[in-house]
Amino acid sequence: MHPGNDAAARVAVIGAGPSGLTTLKSLRERGIDAVGYDAGSLPGGLWNLGAPNSSAYETLHLNTSRTRTEFADHPMPTDWPHFPRHDVVAGYLKDYADTYGITELVRFEHEVRDVRRDDTGWHVTAVGPRGETTERYDAVVVANGHNAHPRLPDPGYPGRFDGDQMHAHHYRSPAQLRGRRVLVVGAGNSAMDIAVDASYAAEQTVLSIRRGVWVVPKQIFGRPADTLNGALATKLPWRARQRISERMIALAAGRPESHGLPAPEHGFLQDHPTLSDALYPRIAHGEIAVRPAIERFDGDEVVFTDGRRERIDLIVWATGYRVDIPFLDPALLAPGADRMPLYRRVFHLTAPGLYFVGLMQSTGAALPVVEAQGRLIAAHVAGEYALPEEGVQRASCGADLRAARARWGERRPAMRVDFDAYVALMDRELADGARRAATGDGVAFTSPVAASGPTHTTEPIEVP
Repeated sequence: MHPGNDAAARVAVIGAGPSGLTTLKSLRERGIDAVGYDAGSLPGGLWNLGAPNSSAYETLHLNTSRTRTEFADHPMPTDWPHFPRHDVVAGYLKDYADTYGITELVRFEHEVRDVRRDDTGWHVTAVGPRGETTERYDAVVVANGHNAHPRLPDPGYPGRFDGDQMHAHHYRSPAQLRGRRVLVVGAGNSAMDIAVDASYAAEQTVLSIRRGVWVVPKQIFGRPADTLNGALATKLPWRARQRISERMIALAAGRPESHGLPAPEHGFLQDHPTLSDALYPRIAHGEIAVRPAIERFDGDEVVFTDGRRERIDLIVWATGYRVDIPFLDPALLAPGADRMPLYRRVFHLTAPGLYFVGLMQSTGAALPVVEAQGRLIAAHVAGEYALPEEGVQRASCGADLRAARARWGERRPAMRVDFDAYVALMDRELADGARRAATGDGVAFTSPVAASGPTHTTEPIEVP
């Protein structure tokens, strides 16, 4: 089926980080009327230190290499370091937005509060400098990220802790750690970065790791580590890449347990790797003490599961984030924002015109992934790409989930994508959808305007 689209579509894009910017660019290139919303004052999202909901900190650098991270049509300068600092990345994203005329499409300092659909389209309510407004759109792209709502241990640990606590989301500078007895809880990239910072600024640094993960040097054999795996991805399935990568990591840096960390619970490429060149030397120098999981609190002491105690006056919880999309009806997110089935991690199965960009966890960089997602959406709205029939979409989501569970278990399998495989898949999907669009054999985008007539208004719409 190809119902056609007699009226020009109007699309709202929520978020002006990398996901929103690249989607706006793709929509603009096809002449589609697109409006961006962002709570911050600059393009770039979380890469802008101090922006609303940003989790950036002064010592933050890319964990994926420059050539594997850059947008395909906006390369980073070749004289940049392999792993640029956060402000350099923020500048890159601002330059991207300015170069392609995206900045002018974004309503900055506008926080989206509600998104609802009726027979005339999607209604987006936002609060900005001039108060609350509601506008009608034919489609909505949710591109606001999923690292804004800190997750803390639930249930909490028994006992009473007398010191201070903070989530890594609120960490900005080693100055916050200076002279403290710091416990960092977690094994992800932020946990390792903060522990290393603390090892230089704090009086004492303890790192508590509940389960083992692979710690990968950013460079192996003089090359960025992710470029080696990327080269293998074009030739080998992930199981074969896993075996080769584990051997290379062990040869270059040793296994985590040889450095006093717990052994990884899962094979490499079956969990998000932690990248750090600095962690192992700081442990070897005795500047970071590694401990297992917390058992309980006892006043100014933390008791660990191996029975050891440490006197601590600041805990930094680097325990991840909840996926929360508060402006959408929870019924649209069923069975949960981190478990919702999406065709190709982009298309909502039952709400036409609702798209998601960046609602995934990649084994590699995010920018090429969201760039591919934005292109697919723009092609769909422009009538150049048609979805397969709903039954095919559902079957594909089911197959993807089964494959993800086989690889990643129950650690957010619905959101997981293999970086190289997914980017290649999206190229094929775009071509397949173009053939469906050309033959009329698929589900095309249909604007509610075509059926209902123009209904755009800037007057407030009652939102119960």
